Amino acid sequence: MHPNCAFRHHDRPLLETMLEEIGFGMVFALTPDGPRVAHVPLLYTGDGAVQFHLARGNALTRNLDGATVLVVVNGPDGYVSPRWYADPDQVPTWNYAALELEGRVRQMDDDGLLGQVTALSDKHEARVSEGERWTMDKLSPARKRGLLASIVGFEVEVVAWRETLKLSQNKGAADRARAADGLEAEGSPAIAQLMRALGGGA
Repeated sequence: MHPNCAFRHHDRPLLETMLEEIGFGMVFALTPDGPRVAHVPLLYTGDGAVQFHLARGNALTRNLDGATVLVVVNGPDGYVSPRWYADPDQVPTWNYAALELEGRVRQMDDDGLLGQVTALSDKHEARVSEGERWTMDKLSPARKRGLLASIVGFEVEVVAWRETLKLSQNKGAADRARAADGLEAEGSPAIAQLMRALGGGA
């Protein structure tokens, strides 16, 4: 995470919302074969834990139970041009939102895995606007058993939440406003919106 404390935003509900809304991230772990990462859909349980699943053949799967991992969620980002500042003696930078979650992993049982994938599909199917919602019961029993046998579910008990919300908080209000306008004009409206909502600072 960025060392500048101006880019912290210790608002747990905001961080939980970021995790919920993005719902996808990377799980990093050190294994006997070296560092490994998996890109996974994430399910926040609401009580400080994050669930995910991996293919049984994934290089991380056999090393995760009991391990300490780092889960990283990347939010919106965008390039900030120095031409947007009033002072010409500036350099380019990058604004972004990122969340790190550190915790210990436990492997889930079959019922837990079924609950996880059901909750994940229900959550994301609700966001699809057209057509009839897909549900797990549309699978034949044999197909469902086969798919569940090919994946392994995990839960991380999160012990540390670390965030960087780098939103030009180290700049004055006028510079932040110009940077947000510039980012929006260049196709990065999400980070511009965060800057306007949370930028604060000097």
